[in-house]
Amino acid sequence: MTPNQSGLTQSGLILGIESSCDETAAAIVRRGTETLSNVIASQIATHSPYGGVVHELASREHLRNIVPVVRAAMAEAGIQYRDLDAIAVTAGPGLAGALLVGISYAKSLAFALGKPLIAVNHLEGHIHAVLLELAQLAANSDLDPLALPALALVVSGGHTHLYLARRHGESWTYRNVGRTVDDAAGEAFDKVAKLLGLGYPGGPWIDALAPHGNPSAVPFSFAQIKAKVHRRGDPSAVDPASSTLFSFSGIKTAVLRYTQTHEMAASIEARRAAQAANPTITGALAQCDQQTLDLIASFQRAVIDDLRRKTFRAAEQLGAASLLVSGGVAANRELRVRFTAEAADHGLPIAFPSPALSTDNAAMIAAAAWPKFLANDFAPPTLSAEPSLTLGR
Repeated sequence: MTPNQSGLTQSGLILGIESSCDETAAAIVRRGTETLSNVIASQIATHSPYGGVVHELASREHLRNIVPVVRAAMAEAGIQYRDLDAIAVTAGPGLAGALLVGISYAKSLAFALGKPLIAVNHLEGHIHAVLLELAQLAANSDLDPLALPALALVVSGGHTHLYLARRHGESWTYRNVGRTVDDAAGEAFDKVAKLLGLGYPGGPWIDALAPHGNPSAVPFSFAQIKAKVHRRGDPSAVDPASSTLFSFSGIKTAVLRYTQTHEMAASIEARRAAQAANPTITGALAQCDQQTLDLIASFQRAVIDDLRRKTFRAAEQLGAASLLVSGGVAANRELRVRFTAEAADHGLPIAFPSPALSTDNAAMIAAAAWPKFLANDFAPPTLSAEPSLTLGR
């Protein structure tokens, strides 16, 4: 073991805790590169009947799960609490009540153990989900290190952001160069799936059904978005001259109008009733006519093409040397195929997290905390939830 700048003994072990939305997660990661455990308690069954996350129910489930999930992560890693260097926890963005469960537990545990507490931005965590696995691959091969600067697309149910990431020693800096002006891409997947009588979360259902449809059947399009002028000092602003803006509210409305124009309400309600009794992808496929499958495929293709087109345009404009794609939507198979092909055409290295690390997890939180531990970037005792926390400048 070696000491860091403050003299703290380094075993390299950090306990990460994640509770920003509807996953209660805990993980042990050594030195930001080696995952010893990664335990997740999903709330999908709780929220599925509502077609989306119910905030109060999410908080209650986190309260129920936080202790057994942390204990399971410790047991799976085969370590004792005294072996830890620090406790890391998601401070935001996310649901206020959900975040507070994880933060309160992490603060209490850090105080009881006399260990440092590290606050992690959930968005930075998603970026480090990719960096974590790249580091693991590099340790077991002769792979070249990640080319920098890297353009990171974080695309999930709550976020669609682009960041230009650079490394300075052990620390990372992020420049926010893209964002959604309304709904996130993953939210559009969830809401369109709900509209069509499919299950929650919507992404995996759309992903599974889209290959059975014609992605050119319905010609969806996206309007040109102009950046608004923000007040000086606005932390959510990006430079209008170099920003990439996304919007996915319009395509949701377009899908709704299509179902109304083509009188699809009866078949949607029949499918919704059948799925309520027995929600399966196989059943949904049997309950979808070709028109519905074409609509699903066209919707998915349009969203992915918008993400792809704008991401690669930003990479070219900003001189990115590589691409990282993370977040729940990064698990989408068509997105991976189309982004990988485009990256090859541009000669750009591209990396995705494994499906297990694409969705919310605590390994990414523990990995993102390691550079902060080395820099003695510890959270104060007054740490609280920041539901609208931003990343970068």
